[in-house]
Amino acid sequence: MTQQEALNILKTGANVFLTGSPGAGKTHTVNAYVAWLRERGVEPAITASTGIAATHVKGVTIHSWSGIGVRESLSASDLDAIASKEHVVRRILKTKVLIIDEISMLSAGALSMVDAVLKEVRQNDRPFGGLQILLVGDFFQLPPISKNGEASFAFESAAWRELNPLICYLSEQHRQEDEKLLELLAAIREGRADHTHVSLLMTREDSEPEDGIPRLHTHNADVDRVNAEQLDKLPGNPKRYTMKGVGSPVLIEALKRGCLSPESLLLKEGAVVMATKNNQPAGYVNGTVGVIVGFERTTNFPIVETRDGMTLTIAPADWEIEENGKVRAKITQIPLRLAWAITVHKSQGQSLDAAAIDLSRAFEYGQGYVALSRVRTLAGLFLLGWSENALIMHPRVEEKDREFQELSGEATRAFAVLEETGERKVLEERFLKAIGASLTPTGPVEKRSTFEETLALIGEGKSLEQIKEDRGLTLGTIITHLEKLRESGQLSSEDVRGLAPERILDGLDSIQSAFEKTSYKSLTPAYKKLKGKYSFDELKFARAILAGE
Repeated sequence: MTQQEALNILKTGANVFLTGSPGAGKTHTVNAYVAWLRERGVEPAITASTGIAATHVKGVTIHSWSGIGVRESLSASDLDAIASKEHVVRRILKTKVLIIDEISMLSAGALSMVDAVLKEVRQNDRPFGGLQILLVGDFFQLPPISKNGEASFAFESAAWRELNPLICYLSEQHRQEDEKLLELLAAIREGRADHTHVSLLMTREDSEPEDGIPRLHTHNADVDRVNAEQLDKLPGNPKRYTMKGVGSPVLIEALKRGCLSPESLLLKEGAVVMATKNNQPAGYVNGTVGVIVGFERTTNFPIVETRDGMTLTIAPADWEIEENGKVRAKITQIPLRLAWAITVHKSQGQSLDAAAIDLSRAFEYGQGYVALSRVRTLAGLFLLGWSENALIMHPRVEEKDREFQELSGEATRAFAVLEETGERKVLEERFLKAIGASLTPTGPVEKRSTFEETLALIGEGKSLEQIKEDRGLTLGTIITHLEKLRESGQLSSEDVRGLAPERILDGLDSIQSAFEKTSYKSLTPAYKKLKGKYSFDELKFARAILAGE
């Protein structure tokens, strides 16, 4: 099926499972459909199965969006509790189209819980409360993490069977970076990898990776070892952040097991780190990668410069377990972990120019396929080790994939007839009327960004302290917003001056001199030039005033 054929099916309001190999255009098709909806005044709910996947689609996790959180099952009281949360109810009731990306990593149980919540909140017994559902992903990617060792795929759930989505299996290939790599991946996917493909892979085994190239391992123990070795190479003593816990000891232990930040976190300036929790207003999400550039002078909180150039002060975060609206247990830790090396699981959905990959201890179906499909070219692949297990795909997935391809062919043929007769267009118009959309493009829905929320409060004449309080954000995050608003031209230098503390205004000349002698791009050189007299947040505030002057 082509992208356009899949898009035409989606426009009729059909529930769809959109799949295909990496590079087939799944993301492009989703983006085209989202744009089409927004032009007609409809804002779809965009979610994903994991925090990292959610960053790629600029959405939130389905667990957060639906209110199911970290639950593994849903009791009647749980359902009542979720259905009585005003913000969850409001969000679900206003939604007409729900998109769930990286469906391969969502368990059968989790999908059924989402279905139950939507039916309860919308008081509608149709699948998922009658919303249009778009499931996106590739079951050849990694399966859901399972405690008992046996994965339960979303397609095996009662919710999937009841939904009975149309299958749109994209068959074109739009990534043209490296034909040899594409053929290797296709052979692994289709279970036809032979000695020629293995030989091609082996040409990358003795290659020496450059420093700084991310390393992918299949086991957490290997990741921890590499990260500890790299941290030791940095000068100075590490700063230690110790996790705190409050509440039921049993629940605290459960939270610790599920938390990606370690109980004892060691950090140094120069350490490569990854965020372990979603905090979009603060500028980071689970999976954001950056480098420690310093530590806040008063709080000792780490300061991270992300890959896209943002400088963020990372304050401690809470992980909680609630029951009947009360917090039963809570742990608090800096939401970071070392990230010179990451697991193959964490790499899913990322696209890397180069990676050093160790598949010698692959233990799960699809791990080799996922790891190898992260790199764009064969030249960017540095193989640290491998085993034949790495190339084995899940037999249940192989069988289901053949079925998906057949069903997709049937859908293609059926909709070709509907297109010819004009019936597809009738279905499209009927769908748009049903969800209260415009039949013709009216322009996208205006959605206020987190920066614009801050701008609105500035426009109301609120002080920095009031804005911080109203938004529930750290000072560092608000200052990041000021920088972004200056860059976009929505705030002037004078606007930012009006919010600045006297200490920054008094020291502006010396700060400007330090920036001019070093660089405005990074705060660290100016911080060192001024011998730590001003904190990173103060330097960032000053930079927002001085930008463009």
